[in-house]
Amino acid sequence: MADATHEIQANDAAMDASVAKVDMKLEIVVIPVSDVDRAKEFYGRLGWRLDADFDNGSDFRVIQFTPPGSGCSVIFGRNVTGAAPGSAQGLYLIVSDIAAARAELLRHGIEISDVFHSAGVYAGPDEPYLFGRLRVNGPDPEHRSYRSFASFHDPDGNGWLFQEITARLPGRIDSSATSFASASDLASALRRAEAAHGEHEKRIGQRDANWPEWYAAYMVAEQSGKELPQ
Repeated sequence: MADATHEIQANDAAMDASVAKVDMKLEIVVIPVSDVDRAKEFYGRLGWRLDADFDNGSDFRVIQFTPPGSGCSVIFGRNVTGAAPGSAQGLYLIVSDIAAARAELLRHGIEISDVFHSAGVYAGPDEPYLFGRLRVNGPDPEHRSYRSFASFHDPDGNGWLFQEITARLPGRIDSSATSFASASDLASALRRAEAAHGEHEKRIGQRDANWPEWYAAYMVAEQSGKELPQ
């Protein structure tokens, strides 16, 4: 299996080198709902931006919402999809602080699961998610990126999950660029850099006057999946 994986990765690399890259930005996810106004009220309570509500007055209506910091929007409405209401599952919302994201939904009266992580198995009675079925209560003990979740549903049962990511795996983003989708994401990154820098100062036994450069190096390395400064 290891050799096969390596071969696939090598072929992907060769393909990347030989094929001209064209930006393909995921723009819209369509979700099926049974009651358009009820769904509009729900997604509005999430604090998502309402981009459009077009109604031709007869047989077509489309509503578009965009989650904070997201480059992709969701649409729903009347006669926009033939899928059964509630059939959209495994819709992932990436957050940098899962506890804060969960608390925000609770403040808006949205029912959401406790934070959970994987038991390392792909069996059990729970609703499926990225790492299997069996959910263990609480965040990932090692606080690893990609490993802590919380789930909620809209009134039709369409399933959403928060997934906490603080550092991307290598190769997942452009290592030459660092960007943040929102002020809150930037603030969270600064807090993590501050905490790590505090440990750095303990190790060196003195105040580090070059903390801005250290913060910058830490934040760039964290986002690109490179080794973090010590």
